[in-house]
Amino acid sequence: MFVEIESFEEFLKLKESEPALLAYFSTEACNVCKVLKPKVNELIRSEFPKIKLAYIKSDILPEVAAQNQVFAAPTILVFIEGREYIRKSRNIGISELQCEIERPYSMMFSE
Repeated sequence: MFVEIESFEEFLKLKESEPALLAYFSTEACNVCKVLKPKVNELIRSEFPKIKLAYIKSDILPEVAAQNQVFAAPTILVFIEGREYIRKSRNIGISELQCEIERPYSMMFSE
């Protein structure tokens, strides 16, 4: 389930405290974002349950988007231990995203 970010400080705290974080940047006017968001949610919930999901409205929190150099919607950033590992923007394929997350996720959370 996505946590909606309310401030830049909240985003930084989440990024620092969570071992793995997927940040989903979107705008109110983006129709692709509205279709993609539930698919990303389902993928993470079923395949990568230890990744925390954050939702950032770029039009409401432009400072969070700017600090992360996000200038297009939708943009997905995956952070592992506070470092950016994956950056996807605009045309995002779910299977492609899954393949890119698998390796760092398995290294991070393997038993």
